[in-house]
Amino acid sequence: MFLSELYRYPVKSAQAQRLQASLVDNLGLAGDRRWLVVEQDNGRFLTQRAWPQLSQLKAGEGEAGTLLLEAPGLPALHVKVPPADDGLRGVTIWRDTLRVPDAGDEAAAWLSQLLGKPVRLVHCPAHRARYLPSGYGLNSDRAAFPDGFPLLLIGEGSLQELNRRIGRPMEMLRFRPNLVVQGAEPFAEDGWKRIRIGGLEFRLLKPSVRCIFTTLDPETGARSPDREPLTTLKTFREREGDILFGQNLAVDGCGRLEVGMKVEVLE
Repeated sequence: MFLSELYRYPVKSAQAQRLQASLVDNLGLAGDRRWLVVEQDNGRFLTQRAWPQLSQLKAGEGEAGTLLLEAPGLPALHVKVPPADDGLRGVTIWRDTLRVPDAGDEAAAWLSQLLGKPVRLVHCPAHRARYLPSGYGLNSDRAAFPDGFPLLLIGEGSLQELNRRIGRPMEMLRFRPNLVVQGAEPFAEDGWKRIRIGGLEFRLLKPSVRCIFTTLDPETGARSPDREPLTTLKTFREREGDILFGQNLAVDGCGRLEVGMKVEVLE
C-alpha cells in the first residue's frame, strides 16, 4: 500500500490543492484549513453546504507568505497572515466557539462580493486551535478549521467499490480527503487503528460522517439531482443513522509526507 494522493484546503470549503509533498504538524498538513469564512454579524462559519459559490474560490500560497485568493470575475488578492493576538473575532464552527484574528477589511470586502453577503475571513494560529471532539484523541491533539479532526483518509478501493454500486464515477474530492491510500481492499481502513507513512505515525480515531456536501460537484458546486453518492452510501454504509465513508486521523509528531510513500498498518 502507498500514499497515492495528498490534498489540502487552505480555506475551509474552498477548492482543494493537490500536492506532491507536504510538511505535517499536529494540526495536520501544513496550511490545511487554517483560514475560514464566517458571517460578519455572528461569526458563524460558512461552507458549500449552503454557499456553493465557495466551490469557485481558489486559495493558495502568494508572495512573501501571503494567502492568494482567486475567483472568476474578481481580481486576485494577496492576504497577509494577521497578527496572532490582534483583532480577535469570535467565531463558531459547529459546537465550538473560539477567538481568532480577523484578516482585515480588504479580504472581507472581496469575499463579500463573491458570496453576495457580508462576511469576514479569519485565520487560526496554532496556539488558538481547537481541541478534538470529546472522547477522541489525546489532550495534545488539536485542529484548526476542519469539521473536527486534523486529517481525513480514504482508500482508493473504497471509492472504487462505491462507484461500482452507483454505476458511474464519483470524484474523490467530493469527500475532501487529505490522504488517499492505494493498494488496500475496499473499506480496509475501517479496521485500522494505527498506521505509519514514511516516518510518521497516525491514529485512526473515528469514521467520517458524510452529509449533503458530498452531492456537490467539486468543480461547479452543482448538486447531484439523484443525491448521489449519499443515496447509495445509505444502502450499505449507514450505522445508527450516520452515513460513514473515510476515517478521521490524528498524527504523532511532525514530519513530511510525499506521494508514493509506503503505508504500513501497525495495529
